Amino acid sequence: MSGKLGIVGASGFIGRELARQATAAGWRVCGFSRSARGAAEGVPSWRAWSEVPDLRGLDALVNLAGEPVNRRWTAERRVLFHDSRIGVTERIAAGLEILHSAERPRVLVNASAVGIYGNRGDEILEEGVTPGGGYLADLCRDWEKSADAVAGLGLRVMKWRIGVVLGREGEAFKQMMIPFRLGVGGRLGSGRQWMPWIHVEDLAASMLHGIGHANLAGPINGTAPEPERNADFTRKLAQALHRPAIFPAPPFALKLLLGEFAGVVLASQRAVPRALLESGFKFRYPTLETALVELVNP
Repeated sequence: MSGKLGIVGASGFIGRELARQATAAGWRVCGFSRSARGAAEGVPSWRAWSEVPDLRGLDALVNLAGEPVNRRWTAERRVLFHDSRIGVTERIAAGLEILHSAERPRVLVNASAVGIYGNRGDEILEEGVTPGGGYLADLCRDWEKSADAVAGLGLRVMKWRIGVVLGREGEAFKQMMIPFRLGVGGRLGSGRQWMPWIHVEDLAASMLHGIGHANLAGPINGTAPEPERNADFTRKLAQALHRPAIFPAPPFALKLLLGEFAGVVLASQRAVPRALLESGFKFRYPTLETALVELVNP
């Protein structure tokens, strides 16, 4: 499948990779930005928008908008978390609603997160399990509900529950590398919590795969097939970097440093991508070892 692909959040880490792969696959990519600084290299077409985006002429739309939550959750940031997710998705729905059905894209991929599952221990989390509790789970649930409204307009809607995204240019991996480069890396808390991760190349490729497969709809776990316990993740990262992993970060220290966000890094989510695997998607980086070879080596 190819045609015209709209990407809300095309200037971000995931959006840039998605635009690169989509262009290589023959898509004509159009990015959407709410500021003049939003345009990114590699995206030839951009549409500015303030309240309601102009979504005419698209065959598919991917919404990746969302303020990062990896910082202290102040009252002001909670407003940003909500508006950049639910608010943007609601504006997209409004932009679609004013179009005739023939003018609307056929598919919407809307970002979500594995945070919707909450803290679930060793439970295997496929797409059909009940969402969990807590602030982030509630935020993700509301985010997905705002995307569900689009399905009523005749679009096939997929809600991509994204795990920890690994890539050389990604903020998550850059932050992980710092303590290990300094020789003071280690597990977070007990290290027994499951980390659902995915390489950014696989994440972008899986979204394009989903757009082209009419049997995929609803929640999709955007994670690699083999999640890792935090202790194993840190050990393998340390080995790849030839650094020690002997300085664990206790929960109280994480809470002092990160506030409520510490609960996210200590939560256990053993999410697996059943829907993607059953649809025939092939991961380029199915294991952490294969991903680290690409991420660590120049």
